[in-house]
Amino acid sequence: MSKEIAVLMAAGLGSRMAPLTKKVPKPLVKAHNRSMIDTVISGLEKRGVDHIYIVVGYLGEQFGFLAEKYPNITIIENKEYNEKNNISSIHAVAEVMGTADCFICEADLFVSDPSIFEAKLDRSCYYGKMVKGYSDDWVFDLDEKGFITRVGRCGTDTYNMVGVSYFKQKDAKIIADAVLEAYKHKGHEQLYWDEIVDQQLGKLKLVINPVTADQIVEIDSVKELAEFDPDYEKYN
Repeated sequence: MSKEIAVLMAAGLGSRMAPLTKKVPKPLVKAHNRSMIDTVISGLEKRGVDHIYIVVGYLGEQFGFLAEKYPNITIIENKEYNEKNNISSIHAVAEVMGTADCFICEADLFVSDPSIFEAKLDRSCYYGKMVKGYSDDWVFDLDEKGFITRVGRCGTDTYNMVGVSYFKQKDAKIIADAVLEAYKHKGHEQLYWDEIVDQQLGKLKLVINPVTADQIVEIDSVKELAEFDPDYEKYN
């Protein structure tokens, strides 16, 4: 296997998880006695990813123990997390993104099935879960050959984003370079990094790596956390 790295996006405020995130960043919130970020790291470690970069912002100092625990983890500070959208987290790691095949993962996921990271990934891809009916979440449109033609919000009977993606080295560099270019223009402050990917689809050949909803649990609010882990029912 060629060299692989991973970028974990851990800079956000996690405001929908308040009051739990008043003192603890969302990726370090525990469910069933495990922090969410730990479930992601464990899966990447099992795959044998060479190096993991954790991009931190809000309460970023609390992630320092991970670099002490894992010799292959580097903490990178996103100093713009409070003024710009998550394009700023990719900008913070742009110089390393084109150096190897690269996972990009949200750090506030609960990965129930770490085997999702053991998939044979021959192409750049987004992990996606099929959702029947209408969804107002981030979704993918596909052509008849299965290539992604749109990354954006809202769709019907299609794959939804689950917070994990994988880019071959060449494609990771295309995205990093496009982020650096976007930074030269006014308005980049409000962009999600996935919008940059959408703009570059003419240069990228992205597919879906299917997963099921129970393999990656997305927990966006205290209510959802309480439904997943009864220990939090008092916050619901």
